[in-house]
Amino acid sequence: MAGSSVATLTTVSRVFTMSVASVYPAYLAKVEKKGRTQDELDQAICWLTGFDEAALRRHLDAGTTFEDFFAEAPLNPNAVLITGVVCGIRVEDVEDPLMQKIRYLDKLVDELAKGRPMAKVLRV
Repeated sequence: MAGSSVATLTTVSRVFTMSVASVYPAYLAKVEKKGRTQDELDQAICWLTGFDEAALRRHLDAGTTFEDFFAEAPLNPNAVLITGVVCGIRVEDVEDPLMQKIRYLDKLVDELAKGRPMAKVLRV
């Protein structure tokens, strides 16, 4: 059991130090495959993070890690309304604050890819 905890912690810290730009193409491919657009993906990311389009581009161009990306993000107060399962884990039950923010982002991408209306994705 201890081995799996170590593996989980290693995986978590690796995710924290990954650049958002390294994952962004996968997010984009996932939503485009389902008929959504880059503008919709960016809108969802900006809604969650509080960044405008220019700030998002700066972070992508700079190779900002998830840790630094979310440290600078004035998270949308309605992010707590993001619930459900991502990778078999309920996002509302994720204990680590940074991992929860990453899972919020993953959940928004999943909802876009599933064709959920933008107003619902953005909790409007």
